[in-house]
Amino acid sequence: MGERLTIEPMRSDDIPAVLGIETLSFTTTWPANAFSNELSANKLAHYYVGRVDEKIVAYGGIWVILEDSHITTIAVQPEFRGRGLGEQMLIHLLDEAMTRGASWITLEVRETNDVAQRLYRKYGFTNVSVRRAYYSDNNENAVVMWAGNLRGQLYRNRLRALRAALYG
Repeated sequence: MGERLTIEPMRSDDIPAVLGIETLSFTTTWPANAFSNELSANKLAHYYVGRVDEKIVAYGGIWVILEDSHITTIAVQPEFRGRGLGEQMLIHLLDEAMTRGASWITLEVRETNDVAQRLYRKYGFTNVSVRRAYYSDNNENAVVMWAGNLRGQLYRNRLRALRAALYG
């Protein structure tokens, strides 16, 4: 693997860089105050930025509510995609969810986002339902994906093997 992300908790002064990636990654974006509110007011929210050479090139967030966790967002700056950085952020989010006591994790992904769905399946996510017309920009469906038994030995072994394959 080439580049390795330095992943740290997101701070309010990271929001402009995150919004830049958000705008390049999604047709409907979160407003700046949504990230600010998540960082300052939502005690269940945990957001992270990933840097390469001090530049923020990725971010991701989860909510952890007792044993339940939910990936709220994950994105990589377009020119840095295809280098395993999104996978590194996903591993970090999974680690954080497990550290915070989660036993399962969910997310929504666009029905047409095959690249993301393949990555999530690699990490044990399965399709559980479809949310019709979930995305307001084009009424695209969202696939709801779920991975369970995060704290079980089988999942931990899978994560350890995938981490070793990614990091070498």
